Amino acid sequence: MRFRLLTALCLLLALTGYSSAAEETPLLVQAPALSKTEIVFAYGGYLWSVPRDGGNARQLTTGGHESGPQFSPDGKFIAFTGEYDGNMDAFVMPAEGGQPRRLTWHPGADVVVGWTPDSKRILFRSARVSYTDFDRLYTVAVEGGVPEVLPMWRGEEGWYSRDASRLAYVPNLKWQASWKRYRGGQTTPVHIVKLSDLSLEKLPRENSNDFAPVWMGDTVYFLSDRNGPVTLFAYDTKTKTIKQAVENKGLDFKTLSTGPDALVYEQFGGIYLFDPHSGQPKKIDIHIAGDLPATRPHFEKVADKISAAAISPGGVRAVFERSHAM
Repeated sequence: MRFRLLTALCLLLALTGYSSAAEETPLLVQAPALSKTEIVFAYGGYLWSVPRDGGNARQLTTGGHESGPQFSPDGKFIAFTGEYDGNMDAFVMPAEGGQPRRLTWHPGADVVVGWTPDSKRILFRSARVSYTDFDRLYTVAVEGGVPEVLPMWRGEEGWYSRDASRLAYVPNLKWQASWKRYRGGQTTPVHIVKLSDLSLEKLPRENSNDFAPVWMGDTVYFLSDRNGPVTLFAYDTKTKTIKQAVENKGLDFKTLSTGPDALVYEQFGGIYLFDPHSGQPKKIDIHIAGDLPATRPHFEKVADKISAAAISPGGVRAVFERSHAM
């Protein structure tokens, strides 16, 4: 089991509810992915799509348990992690919306992390054969079938080079993902593996938390806290040099993905596009309207899921910890 620190339920629900009268309240949209024309993201437990220039979002799913969407490189499909039947599995659906199709059936958690460059296979992580706390990376055909394991003995995130000969990936799990500026033994590096012979290239670092690698041309972009708050960095695979791509004096960047000509990242519930040519990020204005049960204040029985709890010194807030498979 792995653990995620949760804020008090009432505070979380208050933050996630959207109100036109409170435009400054962040939507808390998550995990954006990018195609040539659209951005898909998770909000309120559902997947949504919005034009790249922003505007009114369109709801794509109704299950209420979808996360981590990823566009196929050709823009025709969206792969995501769904928890429809009490288990986390890999699903795929048409990019314009439609019936999700389940691709994995193992009783453990299968979490989508990307695609192969030819849009024929979906990359996911799973602990299905692990003897301790680590995952391996697998691919499964978009039509379904038996998953194939990648040759590295462990892996959490990954992104193929455009010729599929190399993979930029994060090898190890960090249990305490919310521990800011952590510098212990579980800090996460980014490696590049040549899949033909498993030769390894390690991105230069001291002991930072580097994660969410994505490949664009000859550059591997990734998120890192090496200079303070988590922000965007770029590794030139030809010159073997790293530079900071976006200055960040605010809250941490959380997720990163890439499309045909730009990158997209999440910061404090907002979505930003980054143009590598101009070097400038742009915040996307998104409007969401819908009757979303998950974002309305409500009671939910969670006593059997809570593993730890504490009250603030003033007695006005509470924090809870629950078991959560990733």
